[in-house]
Amino acid sequence: MTVKRMGLVVHHGRREAAEVAAAVHTWGALHDVQCTEIDVWDRDKPRHGEKAEQAAAGHPDLVVTLGGDGTFLRGARIAAKGDAAVLGIDLGTVGFLTEVPAQDTVAALDAVDQGRAIVERRMTLALRASRPLRIPSRMEAFLRYGREPALPPPDVREDVNGIDDWGVALDTMALNDIVLEKLARDRQVSIGVYLAGRLFASYSADGVIVATPTGSTAYSFAAGGPVLSPHMDAVVFTPVAPHMSFDRTVVAAPDEPVALRVLPHSGAAALSIDGQLRGVLDPGDWIAVYAARYRLPLIRLAPVDFYQRLRHRFRIEDAPATDVDARVSPLARPPGPVPDDLAHLRLPPESARREGPES
Repeated sequence: MTVKRMGLVVHHGRREAAEVAAAVHTWGALHDVQCTEIDVWDRDKPRHGEKAEQAAAGHPDLVVTLGGDGTFLRGARIAAKGDAAVLGIDLGTVGFLTEVPAQDTVAALDAVDQGRAIVERRMTLALRASRPLRIPSRMEAFLRYGREPALPPPDVREDVNGIDDWGVALDTMALNDIVLEKLARDRQVSIGVYLAGRLFASYSADGVIVATPTGSTAYSFAAGGPVLSPHMDAVVFTPVAPHMSFDRTVVAAPDEPVALRVLPHSGAAALSIDGQLRGVLDPGDWIAVYAARYRLPLIRLAPVDFYQRLRHRFRIEDAPATDVDARVSPLARPPGPVPDDLAHLRLPPESARREGPES
C-alpha cells in the first residue's frame, strides 16, 4: 500500500516512545508523508470521538501505534472510521496485537510503503442498544476517578435505518471485547443472556464479556475463558464470577448474536468497549453484540506464529513430569514437501527446521 497520510498514537508513559515517534516523523518528512499525532488529550479537557480524530489526522491511510495492546486498541478505534490499516510498534510487555520491535520501526514503514507487508484482517464486533448510550453526570466523576479523560459515548449510526423494536445501531466497533459489569462493589449485576435470539440463561455476576477470538487472550482469558486462534471467527461469551453453578464460556458461531438485557431488579451496569467506558445501562436496557461486516486490517511483516507467541508471552513451561523424556522436538513438521492432502493446512515452513522454533 502507498502511504500518503499517517496518524500516530503514542503512549507517552513509555520511555522509548518519544524517540520512536521522532523516527516516525523523520521517515514521514523524508517520504513526503503527512504525520499527525492523534488521540492526544489534556487531563483537563474532554477527549474526541473517532470521527473527530480521523478528521484531525486528515483521514490517514495508516495508523501507527507506539506502546502495547492498549495503545494499539486506541489506534484501531480511530483507524476503523476510515478503513485505515494499523501498524503496532511493540513497547509493551504481554501484548498480542503489536508486533514490530522499536528498532525495526523504519524498516517496517519501508515495507508497508513498498508493498512488502502482509495485511491480516481481523474480525470485529458491532453493537446495537435499546437507546443511545450516555453516562449520567452524577456518576461521571466517580467512574473516571484515577483514569485519563474518558471517551464520549458512541454516536448513533446515520447510515442504518432505525426500527423501534430493534434499537439503535451504534457507530463503534470492538476488536477485543464488549463488557457489561457492575457499578457497585456490593451488588452484582443481573443480566438476561440471549444467544441467537433465544434466552440462554439469566446471570447474577460481577459482569459478562462478549469477545472476539482476538480478544480471547485479554479479559475473557483472565476470567477463565478459552484461548481461540485469531485466524478464526466466533463470538465468545464469558461470565465474570457468576453466582450460579454454570460458569463456563460459550463459544457461538459468528452469525449468532449475543443480546444482554439488564434485568428489572439489577443495579446499573457499566458498558466498556475495548477497555474504554462508553456508557451506563439502567434496568430494562439492553444491548446486542454481533460479528461486524467490517474487518480491521492489521499490518504484519511476516506470518505470525500465534501459538509460539502464546507460549512466550504467558511463559508457558512444560510439565515437570515430562523432564524424564528429555528435550521434546519443537516442531511436528517432517522435512520435505507437504503432501497434497495437507497442503491447505497452516504449517511451519520448511525453513523453520533450520531457523528454530520461534520462526
